[in-house]
Amino acid sequence: MTQITSLYVYKVISQASPGVETHDLLKGLGLDPDGPIDPAHLISSSDYYDFFAELADRDPNGLVLPLRIGASMRTEEYGAFGLAWKSAPNLRGSILRSERYGRVLGSAETYALEETDEGAFFCLEKAGDGRPGMLLSNEASLSAVDTICREVSTADFNPLAIYFKHAPRGDSGVYETHFGCPVFFETGRDALQLREEDIEAPNRVGDETIAGFFDRHLEKELATAAPQDGPELEVRRVVTNELSEGVPTLSGVASKLGIGSRTLQRRLSDQGISFQTVVDMARKDLARRLLRETTYSLAEIAFLTGFAEQSAFTRAFKRWAGQTPRSYRLETGRF
Repeated sequence: MTQITSLYVYKVISQASPGVETHDLLKGLGLDPDGPIDPAHLISSSDYYDFFAELADRDPNGLVLPLRIGASMRTEEYGAFGLAWKSAPNLRGSILRSERYGRVLGSAETYALEETDEGAFFCLEKAGDGRPGMLLSNEASLSAVDTICREVSTADFNPLAIYFKHAPRGDSGVYETHFGCPVFFETGRDALQLREEDIEAPNRVGDETIAGFFDRHLEKELATAAPQDGPELEVRRVVTNELSEGVPTLSGVASKLGIGSRTLQRRLSDQGISFQTVVDMARKDLARRLLRETTYSLAEIAFLTGFAEQSAFTRAFKRWAGQTPRSYRLETGRF
């Protein structure tokens, strides 16, 4: 089961409109309404998404709630992770730390930097089944990333654009006003598009020595943390290895893992994700990696990611990434 820091719960509560009842929701998660707030205390991401959706339904300003939550975040609230982000020499260093150490804040979401000729995409990947609370969480996460980038960088930081996989929950102009840039929905990614000069701009209090101190602290946290490789990651590894033979079935993957099909399905459901979603994520990640890092033809990549025809691969990739495989490869600048 994926988990997420309880810090986010308290931040959600703090931004609820006056008069909205929240104590019962906190108690339902086993949290004390009066704190203390400990970023290292994790809760089930599935429970968090349900909590978030319920509160947004109660809040008369539910549309802007996740954006307001993200805007309220400050680096210090993330503990050692936030201080490592803040003390990194530049925004690139901050982003690379989120890739490496993001797991200390939970196993539900990961971040990755995708370089292109026109800057880069700082991408969010989140485990889940696309329920309403997960979409709210995605909006809050990207709003938080935007906020702490502005907080730490000496640049006049402003994203080139924001991308969401889901459809807008209301007036899209509300999102563009909040982020101060174009916001695109129903794309193949959840991401901020960043300028190269913003990524390389020094951080206000960047200091290699201080950043190194927090890096060592976070390395210890990772080493002592309970393993977070849930069934989703195990399934993704098996699916990736089997794709060149065609798209594996649930029963075939379960057999590879030495468990029954029903057991695997239940474990994925407990994690808030479906088998088909995991397969799509594995195919998408493998396709991107092959396009960026190899000289295989598009037809060969289609085969290696389990497609019988290049045209089917092209359609699927456009759905995942919002662009064709060819244009994605050209954007990486590798070939």
